[in-house]
Amino acid sequence: MIGTVRRLWQRVLHRWHYSFVGVTGAVVLFCLSLTPSLLPRGNLLQGLISGISAAIGYGIGVLAVWMLRNIVVRPLPRPGPVAWRWLAGIAATTVTIFLYLGAGWQAEVYRLAGVDRPAGYGFPTVLLVAVLTAAGVVGLFRLLRSAAARIAAFGGRWIRPAAARVIAGALVAVIALGVLNGVVINGFFAVTDNAFRSINNETQPGTEPPADALRSGGPGSLMPWASLGNQGRRFVADGPSAQQLQQFAGQAAMRPIRVYAGLASAPTSRERAALAVRELERTGAFDRKVLCVITTTGTGWVDEKSVAPLEYMYNGDTAMVGLQYSYLPSWLSFLVDEQRAHEAGRDLFNQVYGAWSRLPSSHRPKLVVFGESLGAFGAESAFSGVDDIRNRVDGMVLVGPPNSSALWQQIVDERDAGSPEVLPIYEQGATVRFAGDPASDLDHPANAWNNPRVVYLQHASDPIVWWSLRLIVSRPEWLAEPRGRDVSPKVRWIPFVTFWQVTADMAFSTGVPAGHGHNYGPSAVPAWADVVPPQGWTPDRTAELTPIIASGGG
Repeated sequence: MIGTVRRLWQRVLHRWHYSFVGVTGAVVLFCLSLTPSLLPRGNLLQGLISGISAAIGYGIGVLAVWMLRNIVVRPLPRPGPVAWRWLAGIAATTVTIFLYLGAGWQAEVYRLAGVDRPAGYGFPTVLLVAVLTAAGVVGLFRLLRSAAARIAAFGGRWIRPAAARVIAGALVAVIALGVLNGVVINGFFAVTDNAFRSINNETQPGTEPPADALRSGGPGSLMPWASLGNQGRRFVADGPSAQQLQQFAGQAAMRPIRVYAGLASAPTSRERAALAVRELERTGAFDRKVLCVITTTGTGWVDEKSVAPLEYMYNGDTAMVGLQYSYLPSWLSFLVDEQRAHEAGRDLFNQVYGAWSRLPSSHRPKLVVFGESLGAFGAESAFSGVDDIRNRVDGMVLVGPPNSSALWQQIVDERDAGSPEVLPIYEQGATVRFAGDPASDLDHPANAWNNPRVVYLQHASDPIVWWSLRLIVSRPEWLAEPRGRDVSPKVRWIPFVTFWQVTADMAFSTGVPAGHGHNYGPSAVPAWADVVPPQGWTPDRTAELTPIIASGGG
Protein backbone atom coordinates (compact mmCIF):
# COMPACT_ATOMS: atom_id res chain seq x y z
CA MET A 1 0.00 0.00 0.00
CA ILE A 2 2.78 2.42 0.99
CA GLY A 3 4.72 1.61 -2.19
CA THR A 4 1.66 2.30 -4.37
CA VAL A 5 1.04 5.62 -2.67
CA ARG A 6 4.73 6.60 -3.12
CA ARG A 7 4.74 5.75 -6.85
CA LEU A 8 1.50 7.68 -7.44
CA TRP A 9 2.95 10.56 -5.49
CA GLN A 10 6.19 10.73 -7.56
CA ARG A 11 4.36 10.62 -10.90
CA VAL A 12 1.94 13.38 -9.97
CA LEU A 13 4.61 15.66 -8.52
CA HIS A 14 6.95 15.19 -11.48
CA ARG A 15 4.23 15.96 -14.01
CA TRP A 16 2.62 18.97 -12.37
CA HIS A 17 5.44 20.62 -10.35
CA TYR A 18 3.56 21.10 -7.11
CA SER A 19 4.79 23.29 -4.25
CA PHE A 20 6.63 21.51 -1.42
CA VAL A 21 4.87 23.43 1.34
CA GLY A 22 1.57 23.26 -0.53
CA VAL A 23 1.80 19.47 -0.81
CA THR A 24 2.63 19.28 2.89
CA GLY A 25 -0.53 21.27 3.67
CA ALA A 26 -2.56 19.06 1.34
CA VAL A 27 -1.37 15.89 3.07
CA VAL A 28 -2.14 17.31 6.51
CA LEU A 29 -5.70 18.36 5.64
CA PHE A 30 -6.32 15.15 3.69
CA CYS A 31 -5.45 13.09 6.76
CA LEU A 32 -7.51 15.29 9.06
CA SER A 33 -10.50 15.02 6.72
CA LEU A 34 -10.64 11.29 7.43
CA THR A 35 -11.60 11.98 11.03
CA PRO A 36 -15.26 11.23 11.87
CA SER A 37 -18.14 13.69 11.79
CA LEU A 38 -21.83 13.34 12.63
CA LEU A 39 -23.04 10.69 10.18
CA PRO A 40 -21.59 7.76 8.18
CA ARG A 41 -20.00 8.56 4.83
CA GLY A 42 -19.44 6.36 1.79
CA ASN A 43 -16.27 6.20 -0.29
CA LEU A 44 -17.27 8.71 -2.95
CA LEU A 45 -18.51 11.30 -0.49
CA GLN A 46 -15.47 10.87 1.74
CA GLY A 47 -13.22 11.18 -1.30
CA LEU A 48 -14.85 14.45 -2.34
CA ILE A 49 -14.52 15.87 1.19
CA SER A 50 -10.90 14.77 1.41
CA GLY A 51 -10.11 16.16 -2.04
CA ILE A 52 -11.60 19.55 -1.28
CA SER A 53 -9.80 19.60 2.08
CA ALA A 54 -6.50 18.67 0.43
CA ALA A 55 -6.93 21.45 -2.14
CA ILE A 56 -7.57 23.94 0.66
CA GLY A 57 -4.46 22.68 2.48
CA TYR A 58 -2.42 23.10 -0.69
CA GLY A 59 -3.71 26.63 -1.16
CA ILE A 60 -2.90 27.57 2.43
CA GLY A 61 0.64 26.26 1.98
CA VAL A 62 1.17 28.17 -1.28
CA LEU A 63 -0.26 31.33 0.25
CA ALA A 64 2.04 31.01 3.27
CA VAL A 65 5.12 30.71 1.03
CA TRP A 66 4.03 33.68 -1.08
CA MET A 67 3.52 35.86 2.00
CA LEU A 68 6.88 34.82 3.44
CA ARG A 69 8.68 35.63 0.19
CA ASN A 70 7.23 39.13 0.30
CA ILE A 71 8.30 39.64 3.92
CA VAL A 72 11.87 38.29 4.11
CA VAL A 73 14.78 39.86 2.23
CA ARG A 74 16.73 36.73 1.42
CA PRO A 75 15.34 34.21 -1.09
CA LEU A 76 13.76 31.15 0.46
CA PRO A 77 15.63 27.84 0.04
CA ARG A 78 14.21 25.42 -2.49
CA PRO A 79 13.74 21.82 -1.32
CA GLY A 80 15.96 19.35 -3.16
CA PRO A 81 15.35 15.74 -4.21
CA VAL A 82 16.26 14.43 -0.76
CA ALA A 83 13.64 16.64 0.90
CA TRP A 84 11.03 15.48 -1.61
CA ARG A 85 11.91 11.82 -0.97
CA TRP A 86 11.59 12.33 2.77
CA LEU A 87 8.25 14.05 2.28
CA ALA A 88 7.10 11.25 -0.01
CA GLY A 89 7.98 8.59 2.52
CA ILE A 90 6.42 10.42 5.45
CA ALA A 91 3.29 11.29 3.44
CA ALA A 92 2.83 7.73 2.15
CA THR A 93 3.15 6.31 5.65
CA THR A 94 0.89 8.93 7.23
CA VAL A 95 -1.79 8.63 4.55
CA THR A 96 -1.81 4.84 4.88
CA ILE A 97 -2.16 5.06 8.66
CA PHE A 98 -4.98 7.59 8.44
CA LEU A 99 -6.82 5.56 5.80
CA TYR A 100 -6.71 2.63 8.20
CA LEU A 101 -7.82 4.77 11.14
CA GLY A 102 -10.50 6.41 9.01
CA ALA A 103 -12.04 3.04 8.22
CA GLY A 104 -12.21 2.30 11.94
CA TRP A 105 -13.70 5.68 12.75
CA GLN A 106 -16.36 5.23 10.10
CA ALA A 107 -17.21 1.80 11.52
CA GLU A 108 -17.86 3.46 14.88
CA VAL A 109 -20.04 6.15 13.31
CA TYR A 110 -22.06 3.49 11.48
CA ARG A 111 -22.60 1.70 14.78
CA LEU A 112 -23.66 4.85 16.63
CA ALA A 113 -26.10 5.71 13.84
CA GLY A 114 -27.61 2.24 13.93
CA VAL A 115 -26.61 1.52 10.32
CA ASP A 116 -25.05 -1.71 9.08
CA ARG A 117 -21.64 -1.13 7.63
CA PRO A 118 -21.64 -1.84 3.85
CA ALA A 119 -19.98 -5.08 2.77
CA GLY A 120 -16.69 -4.66 0.95
CA TYR A 121 -16.10 -1.17 2.26
CA GLY A 122 -12.97 -0.27 0.26
CA PHE A 123 -11.69 2.79 2.09
CA PRO A 124 -8.50 3.10 -0.06
CA THR A 125 -10.82 4.12 -2.92
CA VAL A 126 -11.10 7.41 -1.05
CA LEU A 127 -7.49 8.19 -1.97
CA LEU A 128 -8.10 7.99 -5.71
CA VAL A 129 -11.23 10.15 -5.57
CA ALA A 130 -9.48 12.65 -3.31
CA VAL A 131 -6.42 12.95 -5.58
CA LEU A 132 -8.58 13.54 -8.65
CA THR A 133 -10.74 16.08 -6.82
CA ALA A 134 -7.80 17.97 -5.34
CA ALA A 135 -5.94 17.99 -8.67
CA GLY A 136 -9.03 19.32 -10.41
CA VAL A 137 -9.58 22.12 -7.89
CA VAL A 138 -5.89 23.12 -7.87
CA GLY A 139 -5.79 22.90 -11.67
CA LEU A 140 -8.76 25.23 -11.96
CA PHE A 141 -7.12 27.84 -9.77
CA ARG A 142 -3.89 27.48 -11.74
CA LEU A 143 -5.78 28.24 -14.93
CA LEU A 144 -7.22 31.35 -13.32
CA ARG A 145 -3.78 32.39 -12.09
CA SER A 146 -2.31 31.83 -15.55
CA ALA A 147 -5.06 33.96 -17.10
CA ALA A 148 -4.36 36.73 -14.58
CA ALA A 149 -0.62 36.57 -15.37
CA ARG A 150 -1.23 36.90 -19.11
CA ILE A 151 -3.56 39.85 -18.59
CA ALA A 152 -1.03 41.47 -16.24
CA ALA A 153 1.77 41.02 -18.79
CA PHE A 154 -0.38 42.63 -21.45
CA GLY A 155 -1.44 45.51 -19.22
CA GLY A 156 2.12 46.01 -18.00
CA ARG A 157 3.00 47.56 -21.36
CA TRP A 158 1.10 50.70 -20.40
CA ILE A 159 0.95 50.80 -16.60
CA ARG A 160 3.22 49.78 -13.75
CA PRO A 161 3.61 46.00 -13.41
CA ALA A 162 2.40 45.98 -9.80
CA ALA A 163 -0.76 47.86 -10.71
CA ALA A 164 -1.28 45.61 -13.73
CA ARG A 165 -1.08 42.50 -11.54
CA VAL A 166 -3.66 43.91 -9.10
CA ILE A 167 -6.03 44.90 -11.88
CA ALA A 168 -5.59 41.56 -13.69
CA GLY A 169 -6.21 39.58 -10.50
CA ALA A 170 -9.35 41.57 -9.73
CA LEU A 171 -10.58 41.24 -13.32
CA VAL A 172 -10.12 37.47 -13.39
CA ALA A 173 -11.81 37.14 -9.99
CA VAL A 174 -14.80 39.20 -11.15
CA ILE A 175 -15.12 37.21 -14.38
CA ALA A 176 -14.82 33.89 -12.53
CA LEU A 177 -17.41 34.89 -9.96
CA GLY A 178 -19.63 36.22 -12.73
CA VAL A 179 -19.45 32.95 -14.63
CA LEU A 180 -20.01 30.98 -11.42
CA ASN A 181 -22.98 33.06 -10.37
CA GLY A 182 -24.47 33.92 -13.74
CA VAL A 183 -23.91 30.68 -15.62
CA VAL A 184 -23.21 27.80 -13.23
CA ILE A 185 -25.38 28.76 -10.27
CA ASN A 186 -28.19 30.36 -12.26
CA GLY A 187 -28.16 27.44 -14.67
CA PHE A 188 -28.28 25.00 -11.78
CA PHE A 189 -31.22 26.78 -10.20
CA ALA A 190 -33.01 27.06 -13.53
CA VAL A 191 -32.71 23.31 -14.12
CA THR A 192 -33.73 22.38 -10.57
CA ASP A 193 -36.54 24.92 -10.58
CA ASN A 194 -38.05 23.40 -13.72
CA ALA A 195 -37.58 19.88 -12.37
CA PHE A 196 -39.24 20.53 -9.01
CA ARG A 197 -41.99 22.66 -10.54
CA SER A 198 -42.86 19.65 -12.66
CA ILE A 199 -42.83 17.40 -9.58
CA ASN A 200 -45.07 19.86 -7.74
CA ASN A 201 -47.66 19.54 -10.50
CA GLU A 202 -47.68 15.76 -10.26
CA THR A 203 -49.85 13.65 -7.98
CA GLN A 204 -48.35 10.67 -6.23
CA PRO A 205 -49.76 7.29 -7.27
CA GLY A 206 -52.71 6.25 -5.16
CA THR A 207 -53.49 9.79 -4.03
CA GLU A 208 -57.08 10.67 -4.89
CA PRO A 209 -59.13 13.84 -4.26
CA PRO A 210 -60.86 13.53 -0.89
CA ALA A 211 -64.57 12.84 -0.81
CA ASP A 212 -64.67 14.47 2.63
CA ALA A 213 -65.90 18.07 2.78
CA LEU A 214 -63.63 18.57 5.81
CA ARG A 215 -60.56 18.39 3.58
CA SER A 216 -59.18 21.02 1.23
CA GLY A 217 -59.67 19.90 -2.36
CA GLY A 218 -62.82 18.01 -1.36
CA PRO A 219 -66.51 18.87 -1.94
CA GLY A 220 -67.21 22.56 -1.28
CA SER A 221 -63.55 23.40 -0.74
CA LEU A 222 -62.33 26.92 -1.50
CA MET A 223 -59.07 25.40 -2.80
CA PRO A 224 -59.29 23.38 -6.01
CA TRP A 225 -57.54 20.01 -5.81
CA ALA A 226 -55.14 21.00 -8.59
CA SER A 227 -53.99 24.10 -6.70
CA LEU A 228 -52.68 22.22 -3.67
CA GLY A 229 -49.41 21.00 -5.20
CA ASN A 230 -47.90 17.55 -4.87
CA GLN A 231 -47.31 17.64 -1.12
CA GLY A 232 -50.55 19.47 -0.35
CA ARG A 233 -52.60 16.81 -2.15
CA ARG A 234 -50.71 14.17 -0.21
CA PHE A 235 -51.36 15.92 3.12
CA VAL A 236 -55.12 16.23 2.71
CA ALA A 237 -55.45 12.69 1.35
CA ASP A 238 -53.39 11.13 4.15
CA GLY A 239 -53.97 10.78 7.84
CA PRO A 240 -55.82 8.32 10.04
CA SER A 241 -59.40 7.52 9.15
CA ALA A 242 -62.25 7.80 11.64
CA GLN A 243 -62.24 3.99 11.80
CA GLN A 244 -58.54 3.91 12.75
CA LEU A 245 -59.09 6.55 15.38
CA GLN A 246 -62.09 4.73 16.78
CA GLN A 247 -60.14 1.50 16.97
CA PHE A 248 -57.40 3.20 18.99
CA ALA A 249 -59.77 5.17 21.26
CA GLY A 250 -62.37 2.45 21.72
CA GLN A 251 -65.19 4.92 21.04
CA ALA A 252 -66.73 6.84 18.14
CA ALA A 253 -64.32 9.27 16.53
CA MET A 254 -64.72 12.53 14.62
CA ARG A 255 -63.36 13.05 11.12
CA PRO A 256 -60.21 15.21 11.42
CA ILE A 257 -60.10 18.50 9.50
CA ARG A 258 -57.13 19.15 7.23
CA VAL A 259 -56.79 22.47 5.41
CA TYR A 260 -53.99 23.32 2.99
CA ALA A 261 -53.26 26.24 0.67
CA GLY A 262 -50.86 25.51 -2.20
CA LEU A 263 -48.79 27.98 -4.18
CA ALA A 264 -51.46 28.04 -6.88
CA SER A 265 -54.30 28.59 -4.41
CA ALA A 266 -53.68 32.36 -4.23
CA PRO A 267 -51.05 34.77 -5.60
CA THR A 268 -49.31 35.84 -2.36
CA SER A 269 -48.45 34.37 1.02
CA ARG A 270 -50.85 36.70 2.82
CA GLU A 271 -53.69 35.90 0.42
CA ARG A 272 -53.06 32.17 0.79
CA ALA A 273 -53.13 32.55 4.57
CA ALA A 274 -56.41 34.51 4.43
CA LEU A 275 -57.91 31.87 2.13
CA ALA A 276 -56.80 29.14 4.54
CA VAL A 277 -58.59 30.89 7.40
CA ARG A 278 -61.80 31.07 5.37
CA GLU A 279 -61.43 27.36 4.69
CA LEU A 280 -60.99 26.73 8.41
CA GLU A 281 -64.18 28.65 9.06
CA ARG A 282 -66.01 26.72 6.33
CA THR A 283 -65.04 23.38 7.82
CA GLY A 284 -65.86 24.36 11.40
CA ALA A 285 -62.24 24.10 12.50
CA PHE A 286 -62.64 26.70 15.25
CA ASP A 287 -65.16 24.45 16.97
CA ARG A 288 -62.63 21.63 17.43
CA LYS A 289 -60.62 20.96 20.59
CA VAL A 290 -57.23 21.52 18.95
CA LEU A 291 -56.17 23.69 16.02
CA CYS A 292 -52.62 23.08 14.76
CA VAL A 293 -50.88 25.69 12.58
CA ILE A 294 -48.19 24.06 10.44
CA THR A 295 -45.31 25.69 8.62
CA THR A 296 -44.24 23.23 5.94
CA THR A 297 -40.79 22.31 4.66
CA GLY A 298 -39.50 23.69 1.36
CA THR A 299 -41.48 21.35 -0.90
CA GLY A 300 -44.63 21.93 1.12
CA TRP A 301 -44.21 18.57 2.85
CA VAL A 302 -45.75 17.88 6.25
CA ASP A 303 -44.31 14.96 8.22
CA GLU A 304 -47.27 12.66 8.82
CA LYS A 305 -45.59 11.02 11.81
CA SER A 306 -45.33 14.38 13.54
CA VAL A 307 -48.90 15.62 13.12
CA ALA A 308 -51.04 12.46 13.10
CA PRO A 309 -50.38 11.87 16.83
CA LEU A 310 -52.60 14.85 17.63
CA GLU A 311 -55.48 13.31 15.69
CA TYR A 312 -55.12 10.05 17.60
CA MET A 313 -54.76 11.76 20.97
CA TYR A 314 -57.91 13.86 20.49
CA ASN A 315 -59.89 11.14 18.69
CA GLY A 316 -60.23 13.23 15.54
CA ASP A 317 -61.50 16.38 17.30
CA THR A 318 -58.75 18.37 15.60
CA ALA A 319 -58.07 20.74 12.74
CA MET A 320 -54.77 21.32 10.95
CA VAL A 321 -53.76 23.98 8.48
CA GLY A 322 -50.64 24.21 6.32
CA LEU A 323 -49.34 26.68 3.78
CA GLN A 324 -46.98 26.05 0.86
CA TYR A 325 -44.38 28.71 0.06
CA SER A 326 -42.05 26.77 -2.26
CA TYR A 327 -41.73 23.54 -4.20
CA LEU A 328 -37.95 23.24 -3.79
CA PRO A 329 -36.34 20.86 -1.26
CA SER A 330 -35.52 22.50 2.06
CA TRP A 331 -31.77 22.68 1.38
CA LEU A 332 -32.45 24.63 -1.82
CA SER A 333 -35.29 26.63 -0.28
CA PHE A 334 -32.92 27.67 2.47
CA LEU A 335 -30.70 29.29 -0.19
CA VAL A 336 -33.38 31.00 -2.26
CA ASP A 337 -36.67 30.88 -0.31
CA GLU A 338 -35.62 31.61 3.27
CA GLN A 339 -37.58 34.87 3.29
CA ARG A 340 -40.64 33.06 1.92
CA ALA A 341 -40.48 30.57 4.78
CA HIS A 342 -40.34 33.47 7.22
CA GLU A 343 -43.32 35.17 5.55
CA ALA A 344 -45.37 31.97 5.34
CA GLY A 345 -44.89 31.16 9.01
CA ARG A 346 -45.72 34.69 10.08
CA ASP A 347 -48.66 35.24 7.71
CA LEU A 348 -50.39 31.95 8.42
CA PHE A 349 -50.11 32.15 12.19
CA ASN A 350 -51.10 35.82 12.35
CA GLN A 351 -54.18 35.24 10.19
CA VAL A 352 -55.26 32.20 12.19
CA TYR A 353 -54.53 33.93 15.48
CA GLY A 354 -56.58 36.95 14.40
CA ALA A 355 -59.65 34.81 13.76
CA TRP A 356 -59.04 32.66 16.85
CA SER A 357 -58.57 35.62 19.21
CA ARG A 358 -61.95 37.10 18.18
CA LEU A 359 -63.75 34.05 19.55
CA PRO A 360 -65.03 33.97 23.15
CA SER A 361 -62.23 32.53 25.32
CA SER A 362 -64.52 29.69 26.42
CA HIS A 363 -65.11 28.61 22.81
CA ARG A 364 -61.56 28.66 21.48
CA PRO A 365 -59.72 25.48 20.51
CA LYS A 366 -56.24 24.90 21.86
CA LEU A 367 -53.96 26.71 19.44
CA VAL A 368 -50.69 24.88 18.79
CA VAL A 369 -47.84 25.36 16.32
CA PHE A 370 -45.70 22.82 14.48
CA GLY A 371 -42.73 23.10 12.13
CA GLU A 372 -39.97 20.77 10.98
CA SER A 373 -36.62 21.64 9.45
CA LEU A 374 -37.09 24.84 7.43
CA GLY A 375 -40.67 24.75 8.69
CA ALA A 376 -39.35 25.15 12.24
CA PHE A 377 -37.42 28.22 11.08
CA GLY A 378 -40.60 29.64 9.52
CA ALA A 379 -42.88 28.73 12.41
CA GLU A 380 -40.86 30.57 15.03
CA SER A 381 -40.67 33.63 12.78
CA ALA A 382 -44.18 34.58 13.88
CA PHE A 383 -42.96 35.26 17.42
CA SER A 384 -40.70 37.95 18.84
CA GLY A 385 -39.61 35.84 21.78
CA VAL A 386 -40.63 33.34 24.44
CA ASP A 387 -42.94 35.84 26.16
CA ASP A 388 -44.80 36.31 22.87
CA ILE A 389 -45.21 32.53 22.59
CA ARG A 390 -46.56 32.35 26.14
CA ASN A 391 -49.15 35.02 25.31
CA ARG A 392 -50.42 33.61 22.02
CA VAL A 393 -50.27 29.80 21.88
CA ASP A 394 -51.17 26.76 23.93
CA GLY A 395 -48.16 24.76 22.82
CA MET A 396 -45.46 24.39 20.19
CA VAL A 397 -43.35 21.54 18.82
CA LEU A 398 -40.44 22.40 16.50
CA VAL A 399 -38.36 19.60 14.99
CA GLY A 400 -34.79 19.78 13.69
CA PRO A 401 -34.52 23.60 13.48
CA PRO A 402 -31.78 24.93 11.17
CA ASN A 403 -28.87 26.60 12.93
CA SER A 404 -29.92 29.98 11.51
CA SER A 405 -33.29 29.89 13.31
CA ALA A 406 -33.23 33.22 15.14
CA LEU A 407 -35.39 32.38 18.15
CA TRP A 408 -33.74 28.98 18.59
CA GLN A 409 -30.31 30.62 18.49
CA GLN A 410 -31.37 33.26 21.01
CA ILE A 411 -32.66 30.64 23.45
CA VAL A 412 -29.55 28.48 23.04
CA ASP A 413 -27.25 31.47 23.55
CA GLU A 414 -29.13 32.46 26.72
CA ARG A 415 -29.34 28.93 28.14
CA ASP A 416 -28.69 28.28 31.80
CA ALA A 417 -25.03 28.18 32.79
CA GLY A 418 -23.54 24.71 32.64
CA SER A 419 -26.13 23.22 30.26
CA PRO A 420 -24.77 21.91 26.94
CA GLU A 421 -25.63 23.31 23.54
CA VAL A 422 -26.77 19.90 22.28
CA LEU A 423 -29.35 19.72 25.10
CA PRO A 424 -29.80 23.22 26.57
CA ILE A 425 -31.79 24.14 29.64
CA TYR A 426 -33.47 27.53 29.38
CA GLU A 427 -34.94 29.34 32.39
CA GLN A 428 -34.84 26.04 34.30
CA GLY A 429 -37.22 24.51 31.75
CA ALA A 430 -40.14 26.72 32.78
CA THR A 431 -41.52 27.03 29.23
CA VAL A 432 -39.03 25.78 26.64
CA ARG A 433 -37.42 22.36 26.72
CA PHE A 434 -35.05 20.55 24.36
CA ALA A 435 -34.95 16.84 23.65
CA GLY A 436 -33.06 14.33 21.56
CA ASP A 437 -35.10 11.51 23.05
CA PRO A 438 -38.33 13.16 24.26
CA ALA A 439 -39.41 10.06 26.17
CA SER A 440 -36.62 10.73 28.68
CA ASP A 441 -35.16 14.19 28.05
CA LEU A 442 -38.36 16.17 28.62
CA ASP A 443 -38.47 15.09 32.25
CA HIS A 444 -35.40 17.22 32.89
CA PRO A 445 -34.93 19.50 34.66
CA ALA A 446 -37.13 18.43 37.56
CA ASN A 447 -38.49 21.97 37.98
CA ALA A 448 -42.13 22.72 37.23
CA TRP A 449 -42.94 22.88 33.51
CA ASN A 450 -45.57 25.56 33.09
CA ASN A 451 -48.17 25.97 30.37
CA PRO A 452 -47.94 26.76 27.53
CA ARG A 453 -45.11 24.40 26.72
CA VAL A 454 -42.57 24.57 23.89
CA VAL A 455 -40.45 21.62 22.72
CA TYR A 456 -37.47 21.68 20.38
CA LEU A 457 -36.53 18.22 19.12
CA GLN A 458 -32.89 18.07 18.02
CA HIS A 459 -30.52 15.15 17.64
CA ALA A 460 -26.87 15.56 18.51
CA SER A 461 -26.12 13.96 15.12
CA ASP A 462 -28.46 16.18 13.06
CA PRO A 463 -26.29 18.24 10.67
CA ILE A 464 -29.27 20.47 9.79
CA VAL A 465 -29.23 21.75 13.36
CA TRP A 466 -25.46 22.22 13.62
CA TRP A 467 -24.37 23.35 10.14
CA SER A 468 -23.18 26.95 9.96
CA LEU A 469 -20.72 28.99 7.91
CA ARG A 470 -18.98 29.73 11.21
CA LEU A 471 -17.72 26.14 11.18
CA ILE A 472 -15.09 27.21 8.64
CA VAL A 473 -12.99 29.18 11.12
CA SER A 474 -14.68 28.91 14.51
CA ARG A 475 -15.14 25.97 16.86
CA PRO A 476 -18.79 25.71 17.92
CA GLU A 477 -19.75 25.08 21.51
CA TRP A 478 -21.27 21.69 20.68
CA LEU A 479 -17.75 20.54 19.76
CA ALA A 480 -16.22 22.10 22.86
CA GLU A 481 -18.43 20.08 25.23
CA PRO A 482 -19.03 16.34 25.73
CA ARG A 483 -20.51 14.84 22.56
CA GLY A 484 -24.16 13.87 22.29
CA ARG A 485 -25.37 10.29 22.78
CA ASP A 486 -25.01 9.25 19.12
CA VAL A 487 -21.91 11.26 18.18
CA SER A 488 -18.45 9.73 18.37
CA PRO A 489 -16.27 11.23 21.12
CA LYS A 490 -13.50 11.30 18.51
CA VAL A 491 -15.25 14.03 16.52
CA ARG A 492 -13.09 17.17 16.65
CA TRP A 493 -13.37 20.62 15.15
CA ILE A 494 -10.80 21.23 12.42
CA PRO A 495 -10.72 24.56 10.52
CA PHE A 496 -12.17 24.24 7.01
CA VAL A 497 -12.40 20.43 7.27
CA THR A 498 -15.31 20.23 9.72
CA PHE A 499 -17.37 22.61 7.60
CA TRP A 500 -17.13 20.33 4.56
CA GLN A 501 -17.74 17.24 6.66
CA VAL A 502 -20.98 18.59 8.14
CA THR A 503 -22.00 19.99 4.74
CA ALA A 504 -21.70 16.49 3.29
CA ASP A 505 -23.58 15.05 6.27
CA MET A 506 -26.56 17.26 5.38
CA ALA A 507 -26.94 15.58 2.00
CA PHE A 508 -27.75 12.24 3.66
CA SER A 509 -29.18 13.48 6.94
CA THR A 510 -32.42 11.52 6.57
CA GLY A 511 -30.81 8.31 5.33
CA VAL A 512 -30.30 6.94 8.84
CA PRO A 513 -32.67 5.15 11.22
CA ALA A 514 -35.17 7.10 13.29
CA GLY A 515 -33.58 8.72 16.31
CA HIS A 516 -30.47 9.81 14.41
CA GLY A 517 -29.54 12.55 11.99
CA HIS A 518 -32.56 14.42 10.63
CA ASN A 519 -34.87 11.39 10.95
CA TYR A 520 -37.12 12.01 13.96
CA GLY A 521 -39.52 9.14 13.34
CA PRO A 522 -42.37 8.98 15.89
CA SER A 523 -40.60 11.18 18.47
CA ALA A 524 -43.38 13.78 18.18
CA VAL A 525 -45.72 11.38 20.03
CA PRO A 526 -44.16 11.87 23.49
CA ALA A 527 -43.52 15.53 22.64
CA TRP A 528 -47.20 16.27 21.96
CA ALA A 529 -48.18 14.14 24.96
CA ASP A 530 -46.19 16.50 27.17
CA VAL A 531 -47.15 19.73 25.39
CA VAL A 532 -50.95 19.37 25.02
CA PRO A 533 -52.13 16.10 26.56
CA PRO A 534 -55.90 15.50 26.38
CA GLN A 535 -57.73 14.93 29.61
CA GLY A 536 -57.00 11.49 31.04
CA TRP A 537 -54.01 10.84 28.78
CA THR A 538 -51.37 8.60 30.39
CA PRO A 539 -47.82 7.45 29.61
CA ASP A 540 -49.27 4.04 28.78
CA ARG A 541 -51.35 5.62 25.99
CA THR A 542 -48.20 7.28 24.67
CA ALA A 543 -46.48 3.90 24.64
CA GLU A 544 -49.44 2.38 22.76
CA LEU A 545 -49.54 5.13 20.16
CA THR A 546 -45.81 5.32 19.40
CA PRO A 547 -45.53 2.01 17.49
CA ILE A 548 -48.72 2.81 15.55
CA ILE A 549 -47.19 6.06 14.32
CA ALA A 550 -43.80 4.42 13.73
CA SER A 551 -45.43 1.84 11.46
CA GLY A 552 -47.14 4.52 9.38
CA GLY A 553 -50.51 4.23 11.08
CA GLY A 554 -51.11 7.89 10.31
